[in-house]
Amino acid sequence: MQKILVPALVSLALVLQTGCASTAVGHVSKDAAAEKVTAADLGNGYSQHAEAQSLIDEMVAEGVDRAYLVNLLDQAQRQESILKAISRPAEKRLTWGEYRKIFIEQKRIDQGIQFWREHADTLARAEQEFGVPAEVIVAIIGVETRYGRITGSYRVIDALATLGFDYPKRGAFFRGQLKEYVQLVQEEQVDPLSLKGSYAGAMGYGQFIPSSYRAYAVDFDGDNKRDIWSNPDDAIGSVANYFARHGWKQDEPVISNVVINGTADAGWFNAGLEPEVTLAQWAERGINTHRGLDPAQKATLMQLETAEGDEYRFGLHNFYVITRYNHSRLYGMAVHELSQMIGAAYRGSKQG
Repeated sequence: MQKILVPALVSLALVLQTGCASTAVGHVSKDAAAEKVTAADLGNGYSQHAEAQSLIDEMVAEGVDRAYLVNLLDQAQRQESILKAISRPAEKRLTWGEYRKIFIEQKRIDQGIQFWREHADTLARAEQEFGVPAEVIVAIIGVETRYGRITGSYRVIDALATLGFDYPKRGAFFRGQLKEYVQLVQEEQVDPLSLKGSYAGAMGYGQFIPSSYRAYAVDFDGDNKRDIWSNPDDAIGSVANYFARHGWKQDEPVISNVVINGTADAGWFNAGLEPEVTLAQWAERGINTHRGLDPAQKATLMQLETAEGDEYRFGLHNFYVITRYNHSRLYGMAVHELSQMIGAAYRGSKQG
């Protein structure tokens, strides 16, 4: 594996980093110890963190230079604002009505139309190659970063280290992403301290975490680089590839209306994102749809709260695919509705 030179140790005050040693002390649980021992106790950087040392040993065994890893982790900085942000995700604290207002607004629709016009050929090629509608690709990029305008201000190394070592609830996941990130920057030959993203370490137009970048990012313009940070062509192709690889079914609907005949069991609503009950089985429970869909098609039943009252929808297979990007029904609904509005407005403007 090719080594990358990392600048000498510097104390860069960027945003988003962690540090937390989860070593058991006496009869104290691992998680309790992890909450008490942080980067502040270890000084600047994370290389001496117990979990970091385990990760370093693991990666050295796979061929990564130890000095490189120690140097890199010693430059990662704990960011308290990241820990606060991840504890209050919008998808878990807002109603559908509140969440919808953030993303379904005229400015984002207009910017989506502009983005589509600027990249019409690329979007058409992505739709042709991957079978994913252009409006869905545009909507994802619009929801994630306002079409590349807001891609995140945290250093990715800080975000992943902060969450990997100072957020025990999901530390293992983010340590895995940190490992993926080290592999990514070596493969792509980029400075690991230069890349910025969200508080969760997501990057570029489409906000790919490192593992998604390595698995799904594509060189869509043929310049031998997979650049989702500054190249909208690669970003468009990568988002389309992500959906195709997660099973998007071309020309199939995303959601369907719901007609409730009688009384519905409260446990039927929002029970999960993956469809497991067929429309025929829902009909037997008195839950129907007006759309002429295959009764054998599976759907999940959603109840969505708004100020005007609750809305009900069936989430179909393609809705589930959208939620592979962000595991939230609110997110899936926002992407779908934005895609529908951008698609209608874009095609209407062409006809006019």
